Amino acid sequence: MESLIGLLRVQIIRGVNLAFRDTRGSDPYVVLRFGGQEVKTSVKKSNANPEWNDHLTLSISEPLEPIKLQVYDKDTFSRDDKMGDAEFDIRSFLEAMRTDLSRIRNGAIITTVKPCNENFLARESTIMWKDGKVVQDLVLRLRNVESGEVELQLTWVNIPGAPGS
Repeated sequence: MESLIGLLRVQIIRGVNLAFRDTRGSDPYVVLRFGGQEVKTSVKKSNANPEWNDHLTLSISEPLEPIKLQVYDKDTFSRDDKMGDAEFDIRSFLEAMRTDLSRIRNGAIITTVKPCNENFLARESTIMWKDGKVVQDLVLRLRNVESGEVELQLTWVNIPGAPGS
């Protein structure tokens, strides 16, 4: 049985050096999937370095599984082309939220997640206390593609009455 623990706001900031899938470039968008949910960003026309700054929200419940991220090239007359994928785990993020935050100053780093074989991080990811919220910045290296990274930021949204609120 799944237990709702809160909402995760994922800001898809930008893509960097995304692969070309059409002769004139790609029209990329991002899809996040978690526990039967699917949310998408807007499509950016002819851009290998798109700036989305789209905010997507996922309901988070236990047990926790990684969140799947896929990048696609929007096509009008055929199936959208895959432009890579990645996964990210939010267990470290949730652990940081469970720490005593009452004495942490604004901008302080709570913990750091290092790139390894088990994650898709392109560089270290910091989880910090920022403006009264736990925030994690991530840069994910895409797999199953020639090149590309996606930058995103995670922020927790409390639900009154949910565990951890």
